[in-house]
Amino acid sequence: ETVEWPLMRRYEGAAQGRGVAADGWRVCLAHSFEELRQPYGAGDVPLRDVLRHVGLALRYFRWWVKKTQIEKKKAFIDLLCAVPLQQIYGCPLGGIGGGTITRGWRGEFCRWQLNPGLYHYETVIANQFTVCLRCKGQTIYQQVLSVERPSSLQGWNWGYCGHYAFYHALYPRAWLVYELPGQQVVLTCRQVSPVIPHDYKVRRTSCRMAGWIHPLVSASILPGTGAGGAGQVGGCAASGHCRAELFPPASLAVQNLSRLLWLVPKFRLYPNFLLLVLAVVLQKLFIPLWGCKSRPTEKGEVTAAAVCASCRVPAHGHKTLELALAWDMPCVHFGSKKKLHLRRYTRFFGSKGDAAPALSHYALTHYEEWERKIEAWQNPILENSQLPSWYKSALFNELYFLTDGGTIWMEVPPDCRAEELQGPAGAGLSHLLPVLREYGRFAYLEGQEYRMYNTYDVHFYASFALIMLWPKLQISLQYDIAVTVVNEDVQPRQYLMCGQTAQVKMKNVVPHDIGDPGDEPWQRVNAYLMHDTADWKDLNLKFVLQVYRDYYLTRDSLYLRDMWPVCQAVMESELKFDTDNDGLIENGGFADQTYDAWVVHGASAYCGGLWLAAVCMMCKMAEVLGDTEIQQKYLGILNKGKEAFERMLWNGKYYNYDSSGSDTSVSIMSDQCAGQWFLGACGLDQGEFEVFPKSHVLSALKTIFEKNVLGFAGGTMGAVNGMRPDGVPDTSSVQSNEVWVGVVYSLAATMIQEGLVEEGFRTAEGCYRTVWERLGMAFQMPEAYREKKVYRSLAYMRPLSIWSMQLALERRAGQAQAPAQLAQGHSHP
Repeated sequence: ETVEWPLMRRYEGAAQGRGVAADGWRVCLAHSFEELRQPYGAGDVPLRDVLRHVGLALRYFRWWVKKTQIEKKKAFIDLLCAVPLQQIYGCPLGGIGGGTITRGWRGEFCRWQLNPGLYHYETVIANQFTVCLRCKGQTIYQQVLSVERPSSLQGWNWGYCGHYAFYHALYPRAWLVYELPGQQVVLTCRQVSPVIPHDYKVRRTSCRMAGWIHPLVSASILPGTGAGGAGQVGGCAASGHCRAELFPPASLAVQNLSRLLWLVPKFRLYPNFLLLVLAVVLQKLFIPLWGCKSRPTEKGEVTAAAVCASCRVPAHGHKTLELALAWDMPCVHFGSKKKLHLRRYTRFFGSKGDAAPALSHYALTHYEEWERKIEAWQNPILENSQLPSWYKSALFNELYFLTDGGTIWMEVPPDCRAEELQGPAGAGLSHLLPVLREYGRFAYLEGQEYRMYNTYDVHFYASFALIMLWPKLQISLQYDIAVTVVNEDVQPRQYLMCGQTAQVKMKNVVPHDIGDPGDEPWQRVNAYLMHDTADWKDLNLKFVLQVYRDYYLTRDSLYLRDMWPVCQAVMESELKFDTDNDGLIENGGFADQTYDAWVVHGASAYCGGLWLAAVCMMCKMAEVLGDTEIQQKYLGILNKGKEAFERMLWNGKYYNYDSSGSDTSVSIMSDQCAGQWFLGACGLDQGEFEVFPKSHVLSALKTIFEKNVLGFAGGTMGAVNGMRPDGVPDTSSVQSNEVWVGVVYSLAATMIQEGLVEEGFRTAEGCYRTVWERLGMAFQMPEAYREKKVYRSLAYMRPLSIWSMQLALERRAGQAQAPAQLAQGHSHP
């Protein structure tokens, strides 16, 4: 496939850079995104919905004032102060769970997430790279590698011409290629972060708390430079700029491999500004001289540092300068301030906050190994000529959220007892403590604007990235959810949507989330206040579906046995929603599922499909575990439920949205085959376990493709959530006429599973082209957008579902490892 770069039209250079990947997301530094969208706001709500939700608006505003103005805390969802769109972001720096610093695609340092769940959107203009060329002792060229022309720092030579440079991202690596006009010199700045699948140790030791930037600044003298003499290139990572504040102790260091230049041992980091701490490799010998310690900075004190490296570049040759950025902030207090947590990497580097020199040294001595492992992982996909280039870019670049999603990866204290983890109810999970001790506790936000950890109805979609790449983190997360299922929180509170008061968490139901970073995650769950999710119809089902999917892909029988009683408990809770005993659950006449503003009445395609898939998997798990009684119970329910589902919802072409008989009940929902999606991913979509008739599934998918995809925005923007049979988007709710990127990817995976490969790729491509190439939302993929004007919730979890497309492709091609081989190959770090 010939790769086209629509964002490179303004590129006037000829250089392609050194070692730049062939696939990925590429943009010229002179590019400008012409379409600027606005976050969904009060002015976008139809009058009909305004009148319908006056009570919600009043309750939310009253709660918001108390939370933000009186308690001085952040709202879990701030509907009044959305994060504005900035079309500037590139690959984040840092590993999983240690915080991130995002570099923009023009090279700026512009988004900071060093304290879990807290983001600072600010470009620190002083943080730059500068290049200086000398020949025969004379400076012939000096330039800040930035297209900006700030009013400050006037003594610096700003204003690099962006037409001669481009940015290329293929997460977790990125490249900035600069052609220096008139100098016949090309610089390639490469960054790599240690994000390596199935690696539970090295990633931690290398950067769990330490984020790495590894810009490899390669200065190449191009052919035709003259008489074959040598020139000197000096690269200065100038202007680390930082302000002290009351945060946990941290250490930062500037070093090369022969001596330690500078160390701040007890730095209190204010994350609006970061000291760029760069370790420079000039020699292959490391002599640890842990001296030159400086005093701790005072609150509010501003400090800065710079590091310079130089080399001689022969004519027609190239040289490499290696730099590492490390930060060590080992201790975490969430908003409650009541409990101290240690980041996972402290197992290997200690928790004193003085590990920056060791971390930077580790990065400099291991980055080549990281890159070998990254290439070994990515190359089989990148070298597959049957896959379109945009898909390869989307598949890897969407993984940014696993590090930049407010992600935390915490140690369980060595003296922790199982009783402490299992809670008052005693979950009875025999392998809970061993799993959490070995692999820690993992959590990530629903979105950078939706501050709830491990939001479970959304993680259902995103979980494919974890189970395929870091299965032990998915297992750990599931154990944490299982603990919360059997426990309860009887504290009463008012829910904003309905105004009713109910307890925070009921026993034997799956929570919506495991907490707000502004409070105390894991201890106080269900930060979500909009609905009482004890009555949601999808959460319990999504737990069961993930348990079997995880077992199918890992063959972890100990995990399955631990989860089996929990699955039975949540299914018993779910059975009460089958009010007429026909084997099919009914929705409650409100938005009681992940589409939390889209009302459902009676039997529904989405929840009903998930229910039947979960019942099927209960039968399969009971068979595996030899539980004949439970197997027979759910087989009976399954047979009744399948008949009711087809009778009440199938209309000859697709499954109706719900069975209410209202004007909107016949809407075509793009997510109506979600149950089939999970069944297909687990090999339970045919033969004795076929739940939905194959002909019906194919007909529904083809109808969705015709109406929701091709019939929406000319087929160029993915699939709209709801479409009327007459080809007009369903506007009955604020969510029915949105495109949800993560849902589109899961729909595409379902199409691929069912043999509609071309349709699946075209469906997903619309989202990629819209978000990454048209709207400038790279590395901040939103939850939703509409055909025109607005988007909602930047940097969201759900688009990680793209990895279900890869699973579907591998299964179809017969290239996926057998489940037993997968488990055997990746069970241990």
